[in-house]
Amino acid sequence: MSAPVETAATAARTAPAAVIVAIDGPAGTGKSSTSRAVATQLGLSYLDTGAQYRAITWWMISNGVDVQDPAAVATAAHKPVIVSGTDAADPTITVDGADASGPIRTQEVTAKVSAVSAVPEVRAVITALQRSIAAGALTGIVVEGRDIGTTVLPDADLKVFLTASPEARAARRSGELKGKEAADLAATRDALVKRDAIDSSRKASPLAKAADAVEVDTTDLTLQQVIECVVTLVEEKRAAR
Repeated sequence: MSAPVETAATAARTAPAAVIVAIDGPAGTGKSSTSRAVATQLGLSYLDTGAQYRAITWWMISNGVDVQDPAAVATAAHKPVIVSGTDAADPTITVDGADASGPIRTQEVTAKVSAVSAVPEVRAVITALQRSIAAGALTGIVVEGRDIGTTVLPDADLKVFLTASPEARAARRSGELKGKEAADLAATRDALVKRDAIDSSRKASPLAKAADAVEVDTTDLTLQQVIECVVTLVEEKRAAR
């Protein structure tokens, strides 16, 4: 009997360097900065899944869909065409061919993204997109979000769950906001805690730590220390394959 033919995808997934890394955690823990830096340093692709949920939320708002009406959101979930670039040095995201990298970061989108993300039909559409992107990353990928290790990529080679105190997260998030959108620290903390509650209690793919994830508390760590920690975890996983 002849040996099975090894496809490019199979070869990539069995190569020691090609790992799938899932990084989850609530907002303000340093997921995006850490994920991008780790992907860049290790030559992996990168996917910000939160940007995809922001993108579909922005599309809903722009097209007059009542985001507080789950039925309306569900009906429209398949309509927008979202394309995510996976170059860690220059991640891009377009909606129906238009650059959405700026519009998806507004406070209006931030305030409404949890409601849209909680709709099962939305999660089904975005999850399928995320799995397709991960499967096509022949050199490996770092995927960040809230349900990557538990729902989207439960067979990821490495799962990391970043945490931090609400106060530390609020300070970081306030520092990220610009001009008129800058919120005071207490208001930012309250908004983060509220979003945590919504994301953790939703029925469809809630924010949760996977049983086999490595938890990293970033409260008292610098960004560089967090990056070094995750890079070490990835390198250990590569060495063990």
